[in-house]
Amino acid sequence: MKTAYVFPGQGAQTVGMGRDLFESRPICRDLFLTADAAVGFPLSRLCFEGPEEELRQTINVQPAIVTVSLALLAAARDMGLAPPLMVAGHSLGEYSALAAAGAIEVADVIRLARARGRLMHEASLQQPGAMLALLGADAAQANALAEASGAEVANYNCPGQIVISGHRDRIAAAGEKAKDFGVARAVPLAVSGAFHSELMQPAVEGMIPVLDAITFKDPDCPVIANTTGAPLTRGADIKDELLAQLRNSVRWQTTVEYMLAQGVERFYEIGPGKVLSGLVRKTNADAVTVNLGDAAQLVAGVTDGA
Repeated sequence: MKTAYVFPGQGAQTVGMGRDLFESRPICRDLFLTADAAVGFPLSRLCFEGPEEELRQTINVQPAIVTVSLALLAAARDMGLAPPLMVAGHSLGEYSALAAAGAIEVADVIRLARARGRLMHEASLQQPGAMLALLGADAAQANALAEASGAEVANYNCPGQIVISGHRDRIAAAGEKAKDFGVARAVPLAVSGAFHSELMQPAVEGMIPVLDAITFKDPDCPVIANTTGAPLTRGADIKDELLAQLRNSVRWQTTVEYMLAQGVERFYEIGPGKVLSGLVRKTNADAVTVNLGDAAQLVAGVTDGA
């Protein structure tokens, strides 16, 4: 089967993630120690022990999720998982995907994730924002509600699930009038800011010099970009994508549809949680998804697909 690797973003975290990998697989232990050195504090301990309130802070959770995702990837490859036709990641997960495709070294991508988390946190303090999931809405309804509320569409996740983002008062207003636009249910998200909106512009500006210090290689396989749902194949194009995705919509449904159109039949979700597997199946019920989120799932999933 033609396969793709997909990597989760912020929100997939749980206290204890990665501990079983650290304790059972030397290749994962080495990766966690690399991450600790890259960020300059025991990130691995935060993943394993929490506290949860500290782990979920944007500045911490972003490098943590990338680290656990890449530890799982390292173990899966060590166990013989076949290489993918292409890779993609949802929002933050795009960083994991770039590392998986060989476009950036592990230590560098973890440092980038830490910087991204810090800058997004700082932008959220400057202009407090919120995000709202619109369930049962199509793109036209979501865009109409966003425009009427002064918000923006942040995520086109799958049919019937779109997220809007913006100033807190505007998102609150959008929630109150969502049913007037045909939205079945509007659910506030537990996030610290208005991600993928104009309120993240300070983070964009802060990331420019950070990304300027990195040389991205041409990826070993196509990385399907968040903002376009089209393949990235040149290292020279990666910086622009990483800047754009901070304040523009994540087009995850388009990304999945592109991969399916290219013949992908099996999606390996590599990282904590199983959100992306659900979004893939809601986009196409015939797609096969395999979760590689902990040591036990690695054994079952890699044995089946190696």
